[in-house]
Amino acid sequence: MIVGGLLSPLENVLTEVLTWLHDSAGLTWAWSIVALTVIVRMLLVPVAVRQIHSMQSLQIHAPEMKAIQQRYKADRQKQSEELMKFYKENKINPYASCLPIVFQIPIFISLFFVLRDFEKEIFPNFPSSTLEWIGLVDITEPTKDGWGPVLIVVYVISQLTSTWLMSTSMQSQAQRIMIMVLPIVFLPFILGFPAGLMIYWLTTNLWTTGQGIVTRRLMPKPAIPPKRTSRTPPKGSGESQTTPAPGGAVDGARGAGTGTPRRVKRKRGGGARR
Repeated sequence: MIVGGLLSPLENVLTEVLTWLHDSAGLTWAWSIVALTVIVRMLLVPVAVRQIHSMQSLQIHAPEMKAIQQRYKADRQKQSEELMKFYKENKINPYASCLPIVFQIPIFISLFFVLRDFEKEIFPNFPSSTLEWIGLVDITEPTKDGWGPVLIVVYVISQLTSTWLMSTSMQSQAQRIMIMVLPIVFLPFILGFPAGLMIYWLTTNLWTTGQGIVTRRLMPKPAIPPKRTSRTPPKGSGESQTTPAPGGAVDGARGAGTGTPRRVKRKRGGGARR
C-alpha cells in the first residue's frame, strides 16, 4: 500500500518507542500505547497553544467578519477577498485550529499498521508479555469484541466532550452541529479497528478535554482590539491630521472652530438713510 510505504519511517519510530516503553520502562503493551499518546500530545503542546490563540482571535473578530460576509453576500469572490484582507490585517490564521488534527492523522494511521501486524512481528520477541489491557480487551483484536463496546461508549463520551470544548468558539450553529455529529458518524468504521488504536484515540480525547479545561482557566484571552475592517484606513495615513507651518503658524486646513474667535466691529452710521 502506498500510504503504508510513505509512513514506514514513522511506523518504525512508533515501534521503537513502544518497544522501549515495554522493555525498559516495564509497561504492558496497552499502557505503552497510553504513554506513547501522552508523549505525542506533549510534543504537540506548542501547536495546541497556537490553535487556542487562533480560535480565541476568531471569536473576538467574529462580529467584524460577519459584517463583511453580510456586505458582500451577493459576491462570493469579493467576500473571500475581503476576508483574506481582514485575516492579513489582523494577523489571523483561520487554519491554525486544524493543525493538531493534521499532525495526528499520520501517527494514527501508522499506529494502525503497527498494530495490524503486531501479533506476528513484534509480540513473538516478548513471549512473557501480555496483549490485554486491564483484563478487558486485547490490543490486537477488533474493538467490537469482548469488552470493546465499553471502550466505544467511553470514546463517544470523551469525543463529544472534547469536540464541545472546541465548538464553543465557533460562531456558526451548523459548524457546532457538524462537529458534534462526527463522533457518531465514525462509529461504524471504528468497530473494526484494533482495540489498541481505540486506546490511543480515547487517551487523546481525554488529554484534549483536560487541556481545554486547563487552558480556559489559565491562558488569558487576547485583548479585544478596536473595531477595524478591511476598509479602515491604515494608521498614519494623515487624512485628518494637521501639520504645523514654520514659525508656529497652523496649516489653513484647520477647522474654523479652533483658536480664539475674532471680534467684528460694527460700522457706525452704516444704516441706509431715508
